[in-house]
Amino acid sequence: MNASIIRQHHSGLPAHPNELDRWRIVRALTRRERYRYVSPKVTPVAGGYLVESRCCSGSIDAEGGLADVALLHHDKTGAAWQLFRKDHGKGVWEWHSTHQRLDLATAVLNTDPERLFWQ
Repeated sequence: MNASIIRQHHSGLPAHPNELDRWRIVRALTRRERYRYVSPKVTPVAGGYLVESRCCSGSIDAEGGLADVALLHHDKTGAAWQLFRKDHGKGVWEWHSTHQRLDLATAVLNTDPERLFWQ
């Protein structure tokens, strides 16, 4: 752990987002099963990370712009990762699942058998 991450944990500042976990997500997404030919973008947001990708589905953005794929939020109270999917029709984030570890959350995002994330 680098000094800035240690300070975040001990100074009362939020531990997330941080660059280490952002890169862990970026690296994990290289193992996804859907839309392997696009490069997702992982952006820090308050309490977590937003995953976006060029839209591969004309039903979301016919012009192929960036589309929301997932939102990973770290719940520091429960020490767990909340994984959200975007309901593009309603324009809202919906809770999908809770995971004790980041790698378990990204594994769900990578397999996505129901195509809830990579649409």
